[in-house]
Amino acid sequence: MDEREQLERALAVLKEFVGTLAAQAGESEAYGERLWEGIRQSGGLLQELAYYHDKGQFLCKYEVAGYTLADILVWQVDHFKLYMDRPEEMNRYRQPRLLLASFDTMLQMEKDPQVFAEKMRCETGQDIL
Repeated sequence: MDEREQLERALAVLKEFVGTLAAQAGESEAYGERLWEGIRQSGGLLQELAYYHDKGQFLCKYEVAGYTLADILVWQVDHFKLYMDRPEEMNRYRQPRLLLASFDTMLQMEKDPQVFAEKMRCETGQDIL
């Protein structure tokens, strides 16, 4: 198998991974496809996805406006308080949803980083005076 075939095979595995996560999260196939196309076009996010697929954790090498995928994940949990005051049924798909939402947010940040950077600085989800 030559290098191009290996690359195509790896991309197919990652595409299937995103599709599986989308299904586990209760998202549509169209959402998974849209997210995959965005990730595929972003060298940084593609590397992060490949690392997550292989290791089950974020590489945190790629940053937008100084934020990594882990930073986005923490902000989402904190901001939306997904772990608090929710019935178990609502949290059944939490991990895949949070993971996909982190990648989706990072894709949006690539287009307009300041909007999200400001939200992450100001919208902590905590009751601070």
